[in-house]
Amino acid sequence: MRVGIYPGTFDPVTLGHADIIRRGSKLVDRLIIGVTTNPSKNPMFDADHRLAMVEREIEAMHLDNVEVVGFNALLVNFARKQNATIILRGLRAVADFEYEYQMAGMNQQIDDDIETVFLMADVSLQPIASKLVKEIALFGGDITPFVSQAVRDDVVSQVAKIGQKGDY
Repeated sequence: MRVGIYPGTFDPVTLGHADIIRRGSKLVDRLIIGVTTNPSKNPMFDADHRLAMVEREIEAMHLDNVEVVGFNALLVNFARKQNATIILRGLRAVADFEYEYQMAGMNQQIDDDIETVFLMADVSLQPIASKLVKEIALFGGDITPFVSQAVRDDVVSQVAKIGQKGDY
């Protein structure tokens, strides 16, 4: 059985993520969406909320070979634990490639039995980034073109809470 991991913070999960998940699920027998923490990022949503959002999106896509697992570990170790031999990464632009190329090289140095596979984002979804979705929402912009309706509702609700508390 070919098992792949698609890791990310998914803060929030976007239509670009959904595109990579949908297409990536066709390349493996089992695709694990690894929802992780990232100390260098300042998440809008806590880990449990991000897990729930991604699970809801997967359910809506009706993908039977996809599951969502939270993790807070070195990606290669998580992949080993899941018996995965593929790390799936989405690319939007050259800047993504430079970072992802470096990460793929480091992961290969740690475990050369795990391959990194890159999928180019759909052209219509290439500009979408979670960070930009959050910024647009924080300034009152419409994020409908970038996320599902359910995620939009989550983000709008969270922005309303943040507005009361100040910075997120």
